[in-house]
Amino acid sequence: MRTRRRWSAADVPDRTGTTAVVTGASSGIGLHLAQELARHGAHVVLAVRDPDRGVAAAARIQSRVPSAQLTVRRLDLSRLASVRAGAEELRDRFPRIHLLVNNAGVMWTDRARTPDGHELQFATNHLGHFALTGLLLDSLRAAPGARVVTISSYLHRLGRIDFSDLHGERRYSRYRAYNQSKLANLMFALELHHRLAESGAELASLAAHPGLTATGLGRDFPAPVRRLGSPLAPLFLQPAAAGMLPGLRAATDPGARGGEFYGPLGVTETRGAPGLVRPGGAAVDPRARRRLWEESEHLTGVRLRP
Repeated sequence: MRTRRRWSAADVPDRTGTTAVVTGASSGIGLHLAQELARHGAHVVLAVRDPDRGVAAAARIQSRVPSAQLTVRRLDLSRLASVRAGAEELRDRFPRIHLLVNNAGVMWTDRARTPDGHELQFATNHLGHFALTGLLLDSLRAAPGARVVTISSYLHRLGRIDFSDLHGERRYSRYRAYNQSKLANLMFALELHHRLAESGAELASLAAHPGLTATGLGRDFPAPVRRLGSPLAPLFLQPAAAGMLPGLRAATDPGARGGEFYGPLGVTETRGAPGLVRPGGAAVDPRARRRLWEESEHLTGVRLRP
């Protein structure tokens, strides 16, 4: 019996004439996603917190893909004012957006509050992307076959949404806060799919996770973790170019459908070829997803109506 070939970036169809917005595209998974989308003809918007790093990332992509069409836009997901301003710029410049990849994130940060009063990891990883998606919804609806792809983590399986202490005010654990935020990413993607399907919208919502991947997220790790992990990292972490493949497949595979979740197919989903994986139990709880949606609307002031 013939074995099916592994899906790779070579399977991405032509994206000429499409516009893709990738958050956190200045490094890691986001940078590689932006590069592959541009290689296949998309006009890619690098939505980044630091415009200087975004310009450097664009130059790096251009050196590898001379034909790349790239735009850099400032977008700080930890500040709702920045999300609103960035979304307004994007709507004005791009009335049709064919792909939004909610990729940017922070991991295992010290306790910190955003200017809006939210816990930093929950705000950056989830609330900022929730608001951005809602604010760009008209541009996404206007593009035939558009998709929203939200990047979660295999650690969502360890997450729990603590509705009584979303911002870690009573007790804070950098690890618990991260797991909660990545579970929220997946719950949002699945609930968005459910609401889009109910409304009959053509827009699709999918999710992906990169397994264990070497990215810039390690900069926020506590010093003892960095010292212990650095020598062992090559044994456990796959390169960012491999980690971005599940997200790229969710974003571009013609056979992918709304509500699907892509990740590495290896043991424990930490590495391997990109394919369909199953979300953890908490992510498929419809009551919890609805409650998270309502809380997110309240905290962001963005009423997301697919």
